[in-house]
Amino acid sequence: MFDYLCLEGLRRRRLLTCLTQVFFKNTNNMMPATSSLTHVQQKIDKVQRFLAVALSIANAHTVEFYTHDVWKRFMAVAPDDVLSAVHQRAHTCKEDEERQDTFGFCPESHRLVNIHEMLNAARMLSLPGLDTCLSREELLLSVRQICSDSGSSTENAGAALETDEFMNSKKSHEVQCMSEVVAHLARGCQVKQIIDVGSGKGYLSSFLSMQYCLQVFGIDSSSINTHGAQERDRKLKKFSKAFQQHSKAQKRNKPQEEIKSNIVTQTDQRTEVETTETPPPSEDLSNVVEKHLEPDETDQETAEDLFLNALSLDVIETTSLRVSSSQLTNAEREKRKRENLERKAQNTSKSDGPLFSPITSYVTAETELRELISELKAAVLVGLHTCGDLAPSSLRMFVAKTELTAVCSVGCCYHLLSEEFDPAAQEGSHRVNGFPLSQYLRDQSWFCGRNARMSACLALERFSHGQGIAMESLFYRAVLHVILRDHYGSFKSEKRVGNVYSKTKSFVDYVRRALQRLDLDETKLSDSDIQGYHDEYRLRMNELEAFSILKVTLAPCIEGLVLLDRLCYLKEQENVSFSALVQLFDPLLSPRCYAVVGLKKKR
Repeated sequence: MFDYLCLEGLRRRRLLTCLTQVFFKNTNNMMPATSSLTHVQQKIDKVQRFLAVALSIANAHTVEFYTHDVWKRFMAVAPDDVLSAVHQRAHTCKEDEERQDTFGFCPESHRLVNIHEMLNAARMLSLPGLDTCLSREELLLSVRQICSDSGSSTENAGAALETDEFMNSKKSHEVQCMSEVVAHLARGCQVKQIIDVGSGKGYLSSFLSMQYCLQVFGIDSSSINTHGAQERDRKLKKFSKAFQQHSKAQKRNKPQEEIKSNIVTQTDQRTEVETTETPPPSEDLSNVVEKHLEPDETDQETAEDLFLNALSLDVIETTSLRVSSSQLTNAEREKRKRENLERKAQNTSKSDGPLFSPITSYVTAETELRELISELKAAVLVGLHTCGDLAPSSLRMFVAKTELTAVCSVGCCYHLLSEEFDPAAQEGSHRVNGFPLSQYLRDQSWFCGRNARMSACLALERFSHGQGIAMESLFYRAVLHVILRDHYGSFKSEKRVGNVYSKTKSFVDYVRRALQRLDLDETKLSDSDIQGYHDEYRLRMNELEAFSILKVTLAPCIEGLVLLDRLCYLKEQENVSFSALVQLFDPLLSPRCYAVVGLKKKR
């Protein structure tokens, strides 16, 4: 597998040299260079030229791999050659790569004839290869320079919270990295309010309010999420007070037993887990705190698409779906309003510390924020892994609303984006589409296709570090499709096979369960008939494996085009003074690691 992480060294060296490249306007200080609109458009053109020929691979249906003879249709190389090439480091230099207009594909048949050229093109035309992103450190430097902020944005922060105590390692990493950036943006724009769209369980919102003393409004369309976020915030505030007292007590060299006793006596009697006795001296502080926290809930995978389901969970990014208010009954909408008013009344009655207000609402670019937040002033708009169209909607909202001074948006779930120019999409199903966002790509009527956007959800970095594809599951489903074609007349149904694979012991068992799920007569086939299909296509399993790996290698290019489109959109806006793509997270911990950041011009 070619080494994407080798580009990280270049990125770090760039951090040391970028300060000598560009002078910041109206100051003697220097700051990192950011891309102009023309520069971003040129990068988009490069990615487009490659994807124009490579998207056919990403858009191929894996489930139809054998029934449509996908390998012969798209590939003119042997599968073993592909498997060998992707596990070697590509050595073609950038100058040679840019002279390749075909990217390894035959101009006449459009089949892949040179795997090395294709892999090199994919590497150079991903976001790390295009060199279009700032690091988190470069962004913080830029914000300080733009806002003429000589102080530290963490100046008003309280005692450092140990997020590992109440979040898993992935969420802890995301929240700490993003909250630092958001705090810098808020301080630079001289605002105290944050609007967190798609706030979900409220981890980012709670951390921003407690750690950085910011007033945060967390908006989510799920009342389950906002109720849970409110309760979780209440418990985390207890933890925050306990932790800060612990820190102060340590500085005064208090005995550990006395510290623990004080922490325990602070707990609310209404907490589900009540503690009335001082813990024994051998009990660690973290155990005391854990008793008053809800266990971290595992993110649930909701996308039922076959290709994503068949991949290792380590290679994909998942999220929860949002329910539009238009899909609710009048009674449910009224209930949401009452709940929001009740929460607002509860929060405004509290005067002991930072404020986090969960709000249940479905938001779009047209949403009137002041109708949801009566006390709204100037604010920073943020979104951590906003699902599908919510990410582009938040950017449209940022541009349209004068009260929003900055934005930091990390999107996810590209397969749930609506595409304006996708011929396969239902006509009129979306009034405002999520892709393309920029006028530049809209003028070209560009579209990727749903399967390609599904491929963009894959995580190449994790795959290259051994967290691979669940090939047997993919193989089982593709061979099942052959059986359906041969014995059930290319059967199609609204019913799904679903996650049958995890419950089965063999291919025969898998097919039997799948046929039952589809309400088909399984007596048509004997066990030996079913096993015969498995044995026949097992000889061609390397084709499916090689093709699936090629899909993974294309993922960063498709994701890159989506993100460059969003950056281009901000560059096109007259009221936006600064915009950039920023790598906020470690891609091994959090594959959707890029943020779109923007600042409004000062009025």
